[in-house]
Amino acid sequence: MQAVLAIPSSKTLQRLGRGAEFLKQEVAGVPLLERVLATAGRAGVDSILVIWPDDVKPAILRAFAESSSLGNGARVEKLSWTNAFDPTGDDWASIAGLLEGQFLWLPWNWVTHKRALAALPPSSIRPATWERPVLLKRDTVLHDGPCRVTAGPLTDGVSVTSPATIPAAERFLVANSGKPTDGIYSNFNRLLCRPFVRLFAHTPTTPNQLTLAGLMVAILGALVFARGSYVNYVTGALLFFVSGLFDEMDGMIARIKFRESAFGTWFEGLVDNVTYLAVFVGIIAGLHREYGSWAWKWGAALIVGCVLSVAVIGMQRKLATSRDRPHEYAGRMNQLMEADSSNFVSTIVRQVHIFVKKGVLVHYLLLFTLLGLLHMFLWLAAVGSNLTWIIALYFTRRFFSRPPLETTGKHIQTA
Repeated sequence: MQAVLAIPSSKTLQRLGRGAEFLKQEVAGVPLLERVLATAGRAGVDSILVIWPDDVKPAILRAFAESSSLGNGARVEKLSWTNAFDPTGDDWASIAGLLEGQFLWLPWNWVTHKRALAALPPSSIRPATWERPVLLKRDTVLHDGPCRVTAGPLTDGVSVTSPATIPAAERFLVANSGKPTDGIYSNFNRLLCRPFVRLFAHTPTTPNQLTLAGLMVAILGALVFARGSYVNYVTGALLFFVSGLFDEMDGMIARIKFRESAFGTWFEGLVDNVTYLAVFVGIIAGLHREYGSWAWKWGAALIVGCVLSVAVIGMQRKLATSRDRPHEYAGRMNQLMEADSSNFVSTIVRQVHIFVKKGVLVHYLLLFTLLGLLHMFLWLAAVGSNLTWIIALYFTRRFFSRPPLETTGKHIQTA
């Protein structure tokens, strides 16, 4: 898909503040124009035609076009223009040969997320305003004579028209930095994380560093759990909850700053597994002080279940996704189970699998701990971990040892 973006004249940029340097103004740690281009690339755009006024230095665009943020390989092409491109007039006729049959009109200062752009329906009517993105047909802008005009779809986003509007754009980005599959627990966690994410976005902090910070907090929580007593249990559960917030923040920062990677997904999964084991060992050691060998017996069952679950799910992930797209694993499995909804096991697992996610588990561990039911949590976790690897083996055999279930026409959402 093609996108068309027109940069205003130097005089217009000067009125907005700092002239052409306004294009470099950082929004959540990423220069404005680079953010607009990278968002389009992640929404499925593979070619971006930038109409560039002669009075704006082209070196600025060259730096953005070569940015690593355009990680999907989107091609950026510059078209020189005398002053400023006017989408409301006849300027379209001059670039008719460069337009594809359908293209995305992308305002140069529109801050949004990839889902908003990817969901735009095609329009055969000119928009009443060109300040919002719109998916247009080529014939619509080349039509001679009077044209029908529509208000167009209200695309989510913020128009950055001055330095004063940047905080609103950053709040929008942070509020929409989750995933379509997020449930009520993850949404609540992300709400707590928002002010910290806005802070980290303006620092060199990387997603992997946040992941490691969450691991350190979880290990501290495990050490506190191991000391035993109600107060230590509650303190350990609170630290594990904070560790879960770090787990949310690393993903939010990765999406906001375009730092997603296959390594980051693998590393986050590895750290999550280590976190679980550390906290569970801490809980087992603490409960052993109260219940003796009972805690060690159920604890051993829990650890074995966790290790087997990691091994089986790791094997399943390799079968379900390509090596460079491990983040699609959860979406892929959800789709397969949805297509297999006539099977009662798939139906039940789709309803209860949410409880094994770290963002949900931190809530229930804290709740059970506050209620003085940590021993019951240990028992449920031991049973649940062993059911997890057994069910994972079942689905591996059901979905990947024979031709896959028909999924034609259904979109696989990324996890």
